[in-house]
Amino acid sequence: MAKNTEGLRYPSIDELLENIDSKYKLAYAAAMRAKIIRDKNDTTIDAKCSKPVGVALEEIQDGKVSISFKK
Repeated sequence: MAKNTEGLRYPSIDELLENIDSKYKLAYAAAMRAKIIRDKNDTTIDAKCSKPVGVALEEIQDGKVSISFKK
């Protein structure tokens, strides 16, 4: 597993916003997915990040997480 050496610059907010159209929705989705990763130790990728929020953001970037928001 390759480790993240870019710190807070990875994954890029610009790349993440291609998958989710709002920073607020992105934060919510990452938090919800990170909670699942932490509680169940369940991830869909071999992540570079070691913390649950970073792993969740990588999953979102890779298109492995889908979320829908009600209007």
